[in-house]
Amino acid sequence: MGMRFQRHGRWVYRDKRWPALRIAAKRRDGFKCVQCGARHRLEVDHIEPVRTHPELSFELTNLQTLCGKCHASKTRIECGHVPLSPERQKWRDLLRDMQRNPIEQKGNDHA
Repeated sequence: MGMRFQRHGRWVYRDKRWPALRIAAKRRDGFKCVQCGARHRLEVDHIEPVRTHPELSFELTNLQTLCGKCHASKTRIECGHVPLSPERQKWRDLLRDMQRNPIEQKGNDHA
């Protein structure tokens, strides 16, 4: 039995209003991350978290479009983790890039 994560906004994401509001936020933000401009893995984020501001859950002005990387960084800080140092972030990005684009190993031709 693993740990279970309690998602504070679960009730928001199950509400019938959420899909239309989510699309409206992405459309308003030009279908790109408002922090870095990426256009892949887009997520709609509550600027003021649902756990502390439930009254803003369905306010378009409290939503922003973020890519997965920017959303994860924001969430880490909100949960009390210190931001990664630039060196650590560079290392993490390098490893992620290597996973996505593995270097083709060529055989040694020493004959």
